Amino acid sequence: MTQDHAPTVTSNIYLDMLQLYAVPQFPEGVIFQQDGAPPHYGNIVREFLDTTSPQRWIGRDAVTACPPRSSNITPLDFYLCGYVKQHVYSERINDINYLKQRITDVISSVTPDVLTRVWEELDYRLDVCRATNGAHIELR
Repeated sequence: MTQDHAPTVTSNIYLDMLQLYAVPQFPEGVIFQQDGAPPHYGNIVREFLDTTSPQRWIGRDAVTACPPRSSNITPLDFYLCGYVKQHVYSERINDINYLKQRITDVISSVTPDVLTRVWEELDYRLDVCRATNGAHIELR
């Protein structure tokens, strides 16, 4: 018996996702932030971002004046990923289509009040970073 597995995301696949889906939806002047995952660090990806978003992307080897990547100050890391996982997996997931629908539903359920709390948390985290002069800290 064989199982269907999604292909491993490579720099080529990630570049396709950026070119076909992400970048065409970027609003004018957006600053794009990605983590240091190996597919995000490929030469072809960095060259593409340097061309399409010069000095407007954050990641390894980005030429930008933006702060370094930190999960302590990245709302997608400190908030959204955990929120989505908590709510998506509160029910048993039996197939990929249901998983996709659950993710869509959960993200759609984020209210303006929740986003206000996220910004307040971000403000707090930035204060901690300033107070510690950027030292390594553990926030919970």
